[in-house]
Amino acid sequence: MQADIQEKAREALAVSFGYEAFRPGQEAVISALLKGRDCLAVMPTGAGKSICYQVPALVLDGLALVVSPLVSLMADQVRSLKEAGVRGSYLNSTLTPSQQAEVLARARRGAYDLMYVAPERLSDPRFAEFAAEARLALVAVDEAHCVSQWGQDFRPSYLAIGDFIASLPVRPPVAALTATATERVRADIVRLLGLRNPALTVTGFDRPNLHFSVERHEPKRKLARLDRFIDERRAESGIVYCSKRATVEEVCEHLRERGIAATRYHAGLSADERERNQRAFVNDDAPVMVATNAFGMGIDKSNVAWVAHFNMPGSVEAYYQEAGRAGRDGEPAECLLLWCDGDIATGRFFIEQESANEALSPEEAEVVRAGRRRMLESMVGYCYTTDCLRSYLLRYFGEDVPRREGALPLPSDDGALGPRQGHGPCPTEGAQAPAARCCSNCEGAFAAVDVTAEARSVMRCVQALRGRFGKTTVVDVLRGADTENLRQWGLVNLPVYGTSEAKRALLMEVVELLAAGEYLTITEGKYPLVGFGPRYREAAADDFRLTMKQTPKAKKAKAGAFGEARAKASSARVFGSGSAPAADPATLAANEELFERLRELRKRLADENGVPPYVVFHDSTLAAMAEARPADDEGFLALPGVGAKKLETYGAAFLAEIADFA
Repeated sequence: MQADIQEKAREALAVSFGYEAFRPGQEAVISALLKGRDCLAVMPTGAGKSICYQVPALVLDGLALVVSPLVSLMADQVRSLKEAGVRGSYLNSTLTPSQQAEVLARARRGAYDLMYVAPERLSDPRFAEFAAEARLALVAVDEAHCVSQWGQDFRPSYLAIGDFIASLPVRPPVAALTATATERVRADIVRLLGLRNPALTVTGFDRPNLHFSVERHEPKRKLARLDRFIDERRAESGIVYCSKRATVEEVCEHLRERGIAATRYHAGLSADERERNQRAFVNDDAPVMVATNAFGMGIDKSNVAWVAHFNMPGSVEAYYQEAGRAGRDGEPAECLLLWCDGDIATGRFFIEQESANEALSPEEAEVVRAGRRRMLESMVGYCYTTDCLRSYLLRYFGEDVPRREGALPLPSDDGALGPRQGHGPCPTEGAQAPAARCCSNCEGAFAAVDVTAEARSVMRCVQALRGRFGKTTVVDVLRGADTENLRQWGLVNLPVYGTSEAKRALLMEVVELLAAGEYLTITEGKYPLVGFGPRYREAAADDFRLTMKQTPKAKKAKAGAFGEARAKASSARVFGSGSAPAADPATLAANEELFERLRELRKRLADENGVPPYVVFHDSTLAAMAEARPADDEGFLALPGVGAKKLETYGAAFLAEIADFA
């Protein structure tokens, strides 16, 4: 019996979604649900988490209930399901009361395989009554990390999900899915959702197709660097993340003045404008989105070729999730982070605003702030580290990756100190992605400067000041500054006064570097104080070493470099990621020409049907189409991402375009 239901799952994957085999992790989650077992799945963005509950929804009797915070995207998600032949529905505040009543009435009659609901909906008495009567095949909790106060997207409304599940007369299997969860957050998910002996699936956090870069630039230089970055990728779609609404407005206006079709998204815009702008981006009418972190969760736009952060995010979780919106189609994609000292101050300011969340008690708010502080220091460490950037991210999420000697140690999630790790290779050496595509650190895009002596001086000064002063005072004492405050406080008499000849900016950076590595701590509030952190004893060890990145000034691009880089990036992204031998130049050029024609056809069909282009076909499917050039239904159906429903709906138009090209 179990074998039959597993076979039905594979059949549903092929017929409805057009894939012959499950991606890593998917089959384990689906198998657990089909056996009636709870499961927790931690899978990176783009790994296909939605398939984990969509396939069981097709196979099992009853309704699959999906709890999701993505109200603005539910309509798109349901459209995608209908394109695949899945009977989907959603219930949220965008529907009128009469429309909501109609959805529930149809659901009672068995008209749907799957229904999306917002977590707030679970407390509605009418919905609770419906859920108690309905035959639920499963409950899936998407973005499950939102339930944890230790997660980067904690939402109080998620705390009610566990009680809702417990109240059901017949408890169905429950699936919790997330892209970002440390071990602490996973434990919270299991406890707060009431998962029963869940099957755990963690597929690994590595995204080999993503190339990571970190560059430090003063605010006035960031726009020029962003211009160069986008100019090399004007044919591609991308996202620029900014920390403030005002910065979003500034960057978006700047890009528009340069002739780039950009749009914007932040909480200060009206709901209608946010919806219009999001639609323009998803439909490729405005291929560049400039946004705050309010944008992106659940966006299933597969052809995002790059993500640029104009400011440093507040946590590694947030960065990994936002950067991970690039390359969802598996093609090579770029992730660039631009940062400066001001970004750290902005991050600390935002942490203090957590108290504005009226849904939390003062004690709960302080717990959240404490977690945010640790997250911010880990993010600062990512910017400063001289280690492989990919290694840093993987270690943060609990994967066993060695650390290079002298590289910044990773601040811990829960305050526990892990073992010291020695020199290790780049994790992509000998793996799917070559080390050359790993990150800017592995490519030697910086000079590693030994700041061990300066670090020891700072630590001695902090000890002498007994944690009673801030960063500026620490640096002033070391440099022997002649100020009224230092004389008044008697600090000019300390043995450490005037013992360093290092530049002021360098010492300020060393303080932040030591705080990022948990050798020091910097308190929050109006007057932050610098004191010893949990790793301070390591800084006194004889083998202590600390290095700092020094990024060289960017070279001016040669004439004609824009066109060359643009063509190179486009062809590498679409046709250069496979392991097959490269085609001859003439064939490659023909494939690219056909690919562009197929993209134009996809856009026309998408506009005619009122759906985003990626709902018709992903770029990776179009690339396979351009290379294989199928001539009949059988060949078309053999392409990845083409199921029976897609063949019926779009096959004739694409086959005709291919035949016309030939």
